[in-house]
Amino acid sequence: MIEIVDLTKPLDESLTIYASGAYSDPSLQIETWCTQPEQGYWVSRLSMGTQTGTHIDAPAHFVAGGATLEALSLQALIGPYLWVDLDHVTRTELSELRAGHQGETILFLASSQQNGVEISQQVFDALLDLPCPVWVINYGVQVARREALYLHRALAQAGKYLVEDLDKTMAMQVRPGGQMIALPLRLTGVSGSPCRVVVRQER
Repeated sequence: MIEIVDLTKPLDESLTIYASGAYSDPSLQIETWCTQPEQGYWVSRLSMGTQTGTHIDAPAHFVAGGATLEALSLQALIGPYLWVDLDHVTRTELSELRAGHQGETILFLASSQQNGVEISQQVFDALLDLPCPVWVINYGVQVARREALYLHRALAQAGKYLVEDLDKTMAMQVRPGGQMIALPLRLTGVSGSPCRVVVRQER
C-alpha cells in the first residue's frame, strides 16, 4: 500500500510569519476580490512573501547575485530522497551514503527534537559534501558554535536550495525509501516561493 504524506502547512490565519527584531516578512492576506452573486464567480486576492509558509529558498535569498528560483530544474524537485536522522548520524555513515549515492537530488534531514537539533561542523561539512542540490529540513538545524543563520548562508554559498517550515507533525511520519515532490510556484527572478511538498511512501 502506498500512502501520501502532505508536509505542507495550510495557508490560513494560524500561520506564523517570520519576524526577527524590528523586521517581519510580509503578512499573509487573503481578501475577497469579487463574489459569485456580484460577478457570477468568486475570486480572492492573495498577498504574501516569497518565504511564506512551507517554502523553498534559492541561493539568492542569502547570497547577492546567487541563483534565483528558476535556475533549479524541475527534475531536482521530484524523486527519491536520501533520509538522514540528525539525532544519530555520524560522519562515517555520511561517507557511506556518499559512496552509495544513487543520483538522489533531495536530502531529507529528520529529527525528533522539536526545539531544533544541533550538529557539529564536521557533520555539517559531510552533509554539504553529499551531491544533493535540495535540502529539506523538519525542525530547525543549528551548527554548533555558529550564528543562527549560518546553515542557511552556507547552503546558499554552496549553490543549494532549502525547503523548510514543514508541517512538523506530518514530517515526523516520513520514512526512508520514499519519493518526494516539492513544487514551488513557477516564479522567475525571485529568492524563493511557497511550495507544496508531499511524500509517497509504503504504508
